Amino acid sequence: MHVSSEQGSRWASAAERHEARIAEKIGVRFHHVDARADFAEFYVGPAIAAHGVYLDTHPVSSTLSRPLIAKTVLEVADSIGATAVLHTANRSQNSLRRINGALGLLGFRGIYGSPYDLDPVDRDRKMHELGAVGLDEMATRSVSSDSNLWCREFESGLLDDPEAHAVPEEFYRWSRLRDAAASERIEITFVAGRPVAVDGEKLEPEVLIEMLNTRVGAFGLGRYSGLEHLADGSKVLEIREMPAARLLLASRRHLETAVLEAETLREKIGVEQVWVREALEGRWFGELRLACQAFVDSCLAKVNGTVGWRLSAGRAETTSIVADHPRYLRDREAWERRSIAAELR
Repeated sequence: MHVSSEQGSRWASAAERHEARIAEKIGVRFHHVDARADFAEFYVGPAIAAHGVYLDTHPVSSTLSRPLIAKTVLEVADSIGATAVLHTANRSQNSLRRINGALGLLGFRGIYGSPYDLDPVDRDRKMHELGAVGLDEMATRSVSSDSNLWCREFESGLLDDPEAHAVPEEFYRWSRLRDAAASERIEITFVAGRPVAVDGEKLEPEVLIEMLNTRVGAFGLGRYSGLEHLADGSKVLEIREMPAARLLLASRRHLETAVLEAETLREKIGVEQVWVREALEGRWFGELRLACQAFVDSCLAKVNGTVGWRLSAGRAETTSIVADHPRYLRDREAWERRSIAAELR
């Protein structure tokens, strides 16, 4: 089962129409930029290589999209001569520091930020005012959501309380279990730590991620929940649906473990959390995140190979780990004989 580029285009067109309708209702000019290919290659790709997982709980997602949004907005702002960039994030949304941080590091000299930083609007007032301008579908939302090629995320509203929360099944799009009795084999190939093919078919990053979200999600895989900190250290609950991430991150880890020396791998794991921290805090374009990326990419230069999986309801089990430059043994007894012989010389 594959997600074609045509299917992806239909989804993007629907989203574009929705966004254009919002812009019309609130009286602003709408600019549509399709940056999915750049997102997959230049933001998700580095995150896969750096194992962009927050404190071992969930892969980062809006952490990756916000710097691209900021970069794209500045390009549009420059093209129309805009001297201010405003967004709608408030203090309980990590997007505030990620967008502002990216705009600052990109050197925007105009005014930027959110009017809701110091003057927040509560949820009831937002719902009332959205309904008043005819955006009824937004006024009745029970949670805040964020969706991109890599992740579908839910928070706030009925998910505000970590001590009592449940995500309605209809919220999920990719990871609804299709057939509990089914199973399937799949192989993912990497070059220099980046995924390049599925079942031997070379795919562009955008297409590969789209396809895996549907194919892996069909087995009920790829759901995450976790607490993420705000600027002052307080924690908020976030729920994610990320089937492609589930298999891609695990596959890359298997391959790099097969190829890298143990000490190199240990150091890489430490650098990964520095990478995550810098990206999460809005410093995607900062020198430390870029330095971490350079180290990660150098480690993965020889991480080439293929990982095979058997997928079934709620389970993903490896069937093969084949590296081009492996350190693993395929015959332990032969290794023991060689090791003893070398020691007795």
